[in-house]
Amino acid sequence: MDPNEQLPPPAPAPAPPAATPDAPDQETMEQIRQRRMAKLGGARTSPASSSAPSPPPAGTPAPAVPGPSKSSPDANNATSRASPLESRPKISVSPAQQSPATGSPSISRKRPASHVDTASATPPRKQTPMKEEPIGDYADRILTTVFRATVDPSHDADAFGNKLTFLPNLSQELADEGAPLKLSVDRLEEAIMEVVSAFPHDKPLLDYLLPSWKRVMRAIKVLKRPAPQKEEILREAKRLCFSNCIFALTMPELFSREPNSNHDSLVPYLLREVDHENGLCMDFITEAAARFEEDDSIAPIFTKAMVDISAKLSGLSMNDDYKRYVNALLTYSMFPPLLNALAQHPCFQMAQSAAGIEKNTLLGPFFRISPLQPEVTTVYFGDPRSMDKGRVQTSQSALQMSLTAHQTDLRTIINAFIRASPTTRNRVLDWLAYIMNANHKRRAIQVDHKEVSSDGFMVNVTVILDCLCEPFMDSDFSKVGRIDVNYFRRNPRVDIKDETKLNADQAQSDEFYATKLDGESNFITEVFFLTLAAHHYGSEAANARMKSLDKDIKYYESGLKMMEAERPKLAHRPDQIRLLDETVKRHVAVLERAMALKFAIEGVLLDQKMQSRSLQFMRYVTVWLLRVASQSEYAPGKSLRLPLPANQPDAFRCLPEYALQDIVDNFKFVYRYIPSIIISAVGDEMIALSLTFLESSDYVKNPYLKSSLISLLFHGTWPTYHLKKGVLGDLMTSTKFANDYLLHAVMKFYIECESTGASTQFYDKFNIRYEIFQVIKCVWTNDHYKRQLVQSSKKDRPFFVRFVNLLMNDATYVLDEGLGKFPKIHELQTKLRDHTIPQQDRDKLEEELRTAEGQASSFMQLANETVGMMKLFTNTLSEAFTMPEIVQRLAGMLNYNLEILTGPKSKTLKVDNAEKYFFNAKTLLPEIVDIYLNLGSSPVFIEAVANDGRSYKPATMSTTAYILRSKHLKESHELDAWAALCKKFEITKAELDREDLDYGDAPPEFEDELMGILMKDPVILPSRHVLDRGTITQHLLSDPTDPYTRQPMTLDDVVPDGELRQRIVKWKAERRAEGLVRDAMDTTE
Repeated sequence: MDPNEQLPPPAPAPAPPAATPDAPDQETMEQIRQRRMAKLGGARTSPASSSAPSPPPAGTPAPAVPGPSKSSPDANNATSRASPLESRPKISVSPAQQSPATGSPSISRKRPASHVDTASATPPRKQTPMKEEPIGDYADRILTTVFRATVDPSHDADAFGNKLTFLPNLSQELADEGAPLKLSVDRLEEAIMEVVSAFPHDKPLLDYLLPSWKRVMRAIKVLKRPAPQKEEILREAKRLCFSNCIFALTMPELFSREPNSNHDSLVPYLLREVDHENGLCMDFITEAAARFEEDDSIAPIFTKAMVDISAKLSGLSMNDDYKRYVNALLTYSMFPPLLNALAQHPCFQMAQSAAGIEKNTLLGPFFRISPLQPEVTTVYFGDPRSMDKGRVQTSQSALQMSLTAHQTDLRTIINAFIRASPTTRNRVLDWLAYIMNANHKRRAIQVDHKEVSSDGFMVNVTVILDCLCEPFMDSDFSKVGRIDVNYFRRNPRVDIKDETKLNADQAQSDEFYATKLDGESNFITEVFFLTLAAHHYGSEAANARMKSLDKDIKYYESGLKMMEAERPKLAHRPDQIRLLDETVKRHVAVLERAMALKFAIEGVLLDQKMQSRSLQFMRYVTVWLLRVASQSEYAPGKSLRLPLPANQPDAFRCLPEYALQDIVDNFKFVYRYIPSIIISAVGDEMIALSLTFLESSDYVKNPYLKSSLISLLFHGTWPTYHLKKGVLGDLMTSTKFANDYLLHAVMKFYIECESTGASTQFYDKFNIRYEIFQVIKCVWTNDHYKRQLVQSSKKDRPFFVRFVNLLMNDATYVLDEGLGKFPKIHELQTKLRDHTIPQQDRDKLEEELRTAEGQASSFMQLANETVGMMKLFTNTLSEAFTMPEIVQRLAGMLNYNLEILTGPKSKTLKVDNAEKYFFNAKTLLPEIVDIYLNLGSSPVFIEAVANDGRSYKPATMSTTAYILRSKHLKESHELDAWAALCKKFEITKAELDREDLDYGDAPPEFEDELMGILMKDPVILPSRHVLDRGTITQHLLSDPTDPYTRQPMTLDDVVPDGELRQRIVKWKAERRAEGLVRDAMDTTE
């Protein structure tokens, strides 16, 4: 029977059973006894006497269970052996009250220690003196209560109504010996053996033994004053109870049971709450951990139980009752010996595929639990197509709360493993590194998600590693120096062999890392590089998947729209309609799964606490990278000199590219989605990082990675809350480091991005330059940058000429492409107004219109920014734009676009809803006029405008003046300035026409071979051809080769042809003299 069952109302005591439970024979029991004694580990201390019990009288049947061992004391074999009452301290207690059911004594004021588990509180009574209970009676009462067993056939329940198991064999032995029918420590082992043998075989023995353990522990804890004899009784009961729990799990045959995996396991007890009657309490685990060294059978019990729990959890999701499994491991985490044993288990880290790690390693299933599990996403985001933004955000908030609670548990678990012992810590680091090294494919262009670990698993790993970094990520970066730059040369855990390096090819990297260094990396270094890799393969890969899902969703929606468009055509074909419905249903299911997953990933990545930790880590990586590259002790607030040393450190060159890429990607994500957390979290290290590797761009090989630094600055200028210039705008405007290096760095990259080496480089450069314009506009309020621009144009003229030339090239191209789309849009919009056009033709025209509209919008945005930048620069530094190398092209570009906006062709620019394409002639025309006015004081510019034979027309200038005045686009003083400038153009044009008459018959050797114009400064090329200096300078700005041989050359390679120049000057003087004589003769006539 089960002694733990609650007895109904008291009933007469049953008669002793006629037969004993099945038990092994005497010889078998003796063998088992010897094995048990070896496990028990030696003699125990006697509470009173050490005399052994008398053997049973002859003729007595062999007991069903073994008696006490030779080394076991029997101090309480009889009441007469107890110490005399007179010799004990007297206490004042009330007379004992007899229980009406059992006749056992009970205390009137307080429950006895043995009754605290079930006894209900009795009303308090006035305390009266009472004699102390004899130790024999105490032993019988407490052991009866703890083990719910009795040798007295008249007792069938204890004082609290709990059913007692009668032990007939032990009762008979005591009767034969003439001993009182009471339980004692001497015969406790026999009592336990007999009661568990009678326990139902369809129930695990721990269902009896664990509650008994808890009762004895409660009895020990309520002893309020020193009572050595009672303590010894309880300690022995505790020892025997624990030992029998272990035997029940490891040697069930000792109790006449067959091995049963369902019964011989701690799993069900670990999965219950610790305060559950049949749960595994902390005291039991504490006792087990304390015995690990002396009993090698205990650790395997606990490790196997956790392995089984892990295996069960691997089949669950966050939708299921997973918490109790995590709680079991949390309980283990309080006991370092248990964690040390788990870390040594083969399942802790075994060779697995990337996808198998999260299911088949011991910790994997715990990290696998996530709201990103497919079956969970559809619960949080059911019917995602109908969810509005508010519902999505509510679900994401709930998701974040659940995930944060789980990650807090994971953090506690991993911290406990890390602190358990050096060996266990290393095993955890090995497991984390194995995850990183097995998941390189997560950053492939095309990812097969069946071959890699899941996003939820990897994000959890990333978050926990971020948490491990928190202790050393202080605000003043005092511990960044402990991160060993030579980590990858000291047998690193993280494998970067196949990763692209910052500025080294595979051969250079292999050569550098082939030389190994002695020593081991410290814990900070290990965790730092593991976390860096985790961000790359974990959270950043999840971010990339979210972007990919965005594209997939648009594709699925487009497909569904096309399918629905076919439905009317199938109205009279039911079989085809049925097939269409099935196809639509499948597509909708795929679409909804994609939307649910996208919303879930977004919710996970938008968690502010997670991103705050990530941001802090990326700040540390930033400072560390700058230290390695600059070979200095850089920290925010300290100076950093640019450009960096020409001799690049190999340790920096051979670092994985993701060390820099992940910083940029992480900050861009936060800038865009959670700017609130970045306001107080970012110092000037972000500006230092971007400007350092833009100014010293040769330190980074990947042009896209360099361009992402521009994007980082650009995102930092977005208005955020009260910051009109964004998070970085004010810092870029006012800090000394930015003032010293920003303008030159972004202008330098403006030039470099002309050629990225990619097939899309022509279009990429426009996006990069658009962002550069935004950064410059943001800081232009500081006059320091204007002065710096003037100084730059004087100190490094070739650099500035290249910049202005490219700026002009961009303006020419984007204005031409942008404005050139409007005639097409105008034509298409006119055609579509005709409602008689067949639907098929209309669809084709609408597709053409969408394409033209998209191109016009893109180019006009770029055109507006480019013209705006030219206006800023020409206002500050007009001299730079009137240099001979570029002034003629600048004048031609301005004249051409002015004619487009105000000439006869302007009628084709009229389209419906022009603002939709970012085109506003009333804004663009005044800005172009401003550029004319900014440069109007230069005679060279005036001559270049008037000399433009293709586009300069006085009528265009007059029309422009009329539009400006009639539309009130300029102030009166600006209109007057424009009129005066137009007059200068006309006068200069007349003078140039006269010169054409004078120099029209120039000898061929005086003319430029490429442009056919009269040379002013002839130079000899390496190919021995002669060109004007302005012509070859302009050519080299866009193509640094000899135009005749295509060999590389620079302006330094040309040789001035002084002799030819003198001849040209002399000839021009002669022609002018002849012209004056001719004019005089004409006047005389």
